[in-house]
Amino acid sequence: MGVHASAIKKDRQALRRRQHNRTMMAALKTAVKKVRTAVTARDAAIAKQALAEMIPALSQAASKKLIHRNRASRLISRLTRHTNRLSAS
Repeated sequence: MGVHASAIKKDRQALRRRQHNRTMMAALKTAVKKVRTAVTARDAAIAKQALAEMIPALSQAASKKLIHRNRASRLISRLTRHTNRLSAS
């Protein structure tokens, strides 16, 4: 805990940011898990719908630097590939 006024303010800001980031990361993980669950269950319709919700969320998180842009790209690519394989078979 800081002693100076500026350090106390930084602590408050860090706490708010940490809480916000944790909430956003939890939402991202849930979105990814929905797609993976649908792919595992071989349900193409639900997988496509979950993927359509997940892609903008991951892109926005990457643009806000919540996650690395390459990680977002990699997740989008892999899960899109898995979902498209369901549709093809």
